[in-house]
Amino acid sequence: MSKVAVFGAGSWGTAFSVVLADAGNDVTLWARREELCATINEKRENTDYLPGIELPDSVSATHDPELTVHGADVVIFAVPSQTFRENVTGWVDLLPQDALLVSLMKGVELGSLKRMSEVIAEITGAGPERIGVVSGPNLALPIARREPAASVVACADDENVKRLRALCHSATFRPYSSTDVVGCELGGAYKNVIGLAVGMAVGLGFGDNTTASVITRGLAETARLAAQYGADPMTLMGLAGLGDLVATCSSPLSRNRTFGEKLGQGMTTEEITASTRQVAEGVKTCSSLLALAERADIYAPIVEAVHAVVEGEMTAADMLTALISKEAKHERD
Repeated sequence: MSKVAVFGAGSWGTAFSVVLADAGNDVTLWARREELCATINEKRENTDYLPGIELPDSVSATHDPELTVHGADVVIFAVPSQTFRENVTGWVDLLPQDALLVSLMKGVELGSLKRMSEVIAEITGAGPERIGVVSGPNLALPIARREPAASVVACADDENVKRLRALCHSATFRPYSSTDVVGCELGGAYKNVIGLAVGMAVGLGFGDNTTASVITRGLAETARLAAQYGADPMTLMGLAGLGDLVATCSSPLSRNRTFGEKLGQGMTTEEITASTRQVAEGVKTCSSLLALAERADIYAPIVEAVHAVVEGEMTAADMLTALISKEAKHERD
């Protein structure tokens, strides 16, 4: 049994705590609000994010970061990617020096254009052998309900990736290992933007042909960019790429698809953001991914178009028209 600290008591942080507990670990979950910690500890339920899900007894919650990491072998981060730097800077002096540091986050930082593992490395000074990521088709509620699912755990170090795989292998959650951290992170970030695009198509009333076209071309766009930054293209054909993309684009439980549907129905980014406490990572990440594409001179029409809609520069209907009317060419181009 390992002692695991999880920073972030939102949907995914809480659901992954259930996975860790089911795999035999002792889990301390950090929450921003003390009242949520009290509810989790007293009612055994995260009523704000996963109502109706009973949490295992081996999961406890605290608002104190020092108590969260006390004795931890592994520290897992599950906070919004755009606030992560600020958060981890406040925690860095408390982190155990030899702990494995793991990101569940799927975003690229605005401004620096760094993936979350790169932010961890920069702030903590940890080497790549101590930094891991988890990515795959992992919608939080079905995971917490213990519906069978698989994911990818990635780390540059072979022994630590095996350690991470064993840490979260439960009766209903099957992790596959990889050393392609770049591919897993960019696949996870990009799929959120494609999810927004698919949601817009759904919100406009379009059906399966349209959404399948966006998903498939989105996967090609993802692989094109990720390969340019050193990823193995085959990673994008697996759970951290295609698998995550299909789950995000197909499910009404997806925050990004739901956000996109509302854009397609005519709401503005500001209106949608004000109406929910959940974070749709693709709304911010589309700007970072567009900048990465431009830096590498990569053709990224979907990300470019989604960014324009999010910024209010075009409507969702205009976006789909613009994508369809682009010059016809060979599929591999």
